[in-house]
Amino acid sequence: MQAAMKALVTGATGFVGCAVARNLQRHGFELRLLVRQSSDRRNLEGLTAEIVDGDLTDPERLALAATGCRAVFHVAADYRLWAPDPAPLYAANVDGTRNLLRAAADAGVARVVYTSSVATLGIPKDGAPGAEDTPVTLADMIGHYKRSKYLAEQVALEAAGAGQDVVIVNPSTPIGPRDRKPTPTGRIVIDAAAGRLPAYVDTGLNVVHVDDVAEGHRLAFERGRTGERYVLGGTDLTLAQILAGIAGIAGRKPPRVRLPHGLVLPIAYLAEGVARLTGGRPIATVEEVRMSRKRMFFSSRKAIQELGYRPRPARQALEDAVRWYRDNGYLD
Repeated sequence: MQAAMKALVTGATGFVGCAVARNLQRHGFELRLLVRQSSDRRNLEGLTAEIVDGDLTDPERLALAATGCRAVFHVAADYRLWAPDPAPLYAANVDGTRNLLRAAADAGVARVVYTSSVATLGIPKDGAPGAEDTPVTLADMIGHYKRSKYLAEQVALEAAGAGQDVVIVNPSTPIGPRDRKPTPTGRIVIDAAAGRLPAYVDTGLNVVHVDDVAEGHRLAFERGRTGERYVLGGTDLTLAQILAGIAGIAGRKPPRVRLPHGLVLPIAYLAEGVARLTGGRPIATVEEVRMSRKRMFFSSRKAIQELGYRPRPARQALEDAVRWYRDNGYLD
């Protein structure tokens, strides 16, 4: 009987990472998980896995975690659209990716799947969906999160160019169960389902079920081409459509007031100033408002054609997310 393939997953306590780990377990992988000691481990419930305590800044722990693995799924990232000190974003996302790729190479890992983001991709000026080959530069990146992910992706591309077997996936806007923190998008779903969003701005997102993103990771490992990027997206929707869908699922009325970006931006600056004084999180960030000026629509055609990726309708992602948030007390 053939032994199960051992896979190291980083970020498995998080939203996307735990979905990836669960998908791999269902498909017979033997799991090893790199977990920070301070992490909330509730998302690991139900997983059979070897736990290695450590983080992306510790090369010795990364070497231990990678040893004996045939696959590495590097999902962990510092995902914050606002941080009083941006240095930890770069330390985790850029330096951490470099550290892990080096550990994987030294350990003889067969293939690394690196989780990037559509935040690193360009958006055509004519309104067409962005894709893997849409031109973009670091100067186009808005805010430290997007810049750190762009630079981290460059590290992964450079490793692939130097001969390491690295495949990159670019999830769009994952939605679904087990978003415990929650993510910035998850907060929108919660507030809309709880009736706490009286207004919205004119923007758009590509919504995808988190379990489809997880399946895309496995498909990228099995079928992806070294050094290539694959958008793992779902359905392009305006924010108004998303909020209307959530309101319908939650039995609430959708917001009717559309706010101009020029009005919201000063509020975001004020909110960040208050947050710096209080130590809390701003109700809106400058980065979020600036990004919302563009409709962040993306095409998954390449992943569909090359990987056999098949995302489900966005409605199912919204339904599963609202149900999970309700069942876990987020809407109280």
